[in-house]
Amino acid sequence: MSMVVSSDFQITRPPEVRERMGIQPGDRLALVGHPKNPRLVRVPKLDEMIGSMRGCDVSGYRDEGDRL
Repeated sequence: MSMVVSSDFQITRPPEVRERMGIQPGDRLALVGHPKNPRLVRVPKLDEMIGSMRGCDVSGYRDEGDRL
């Protein structure tokens, strides 16, 4: 699937892409990955991130006491 860049350097995502990615008005998107082959991803909102790290092992990570 392709998208066209307007003269204002804007792109319009087709409806099926917006629906599949769950994009809503006001959402932020980011280009990630290799510069020559980036991927378009939706940046999650803070409330969507709550609990996403539950159960992760954080032992061995530095904390404020380790800083100079």
